[in-house]
Amino acid sequence: MKKTFLNLALVSAMFLAGSHQAMANERPAKEEKVFTESELERFKEVESRIMEIKEMNFSEMSREEKKDIRTELKALQKEAKQNRGSGLYISTGALIIIVILLIILL
Repeated sequence: MKKTFLNLALVSAMFLAGSHQAMANERPAKEEKVFTESELERFKEVESRIMEIKEMNFSEMSREEKKDIRTELKALQKEAKQNRGSGLYISTGALIIIVILLIILL
């Protein structure tokens, strides 16, 4: 008698607790960025400057020149990152949980 009452109570508690519907907030679709001609020209300039820096021979440069080029490259990377947009990042813990769930389910 106690066992059936306990089982019935647990089943009813699961149905009551699990019956809530989760509603997602509706967001408008993300609009694609449209770049102007001046922005496209700037992208090309940045890309060509980065290629020039990659082709340079750093062994012949002084310490100050190397430092100047490094700061310039960091500034170019920061500018490119601002125009790039956001990405999807998955933490290590979440990745492990996903892999474990896939192993269990498959």
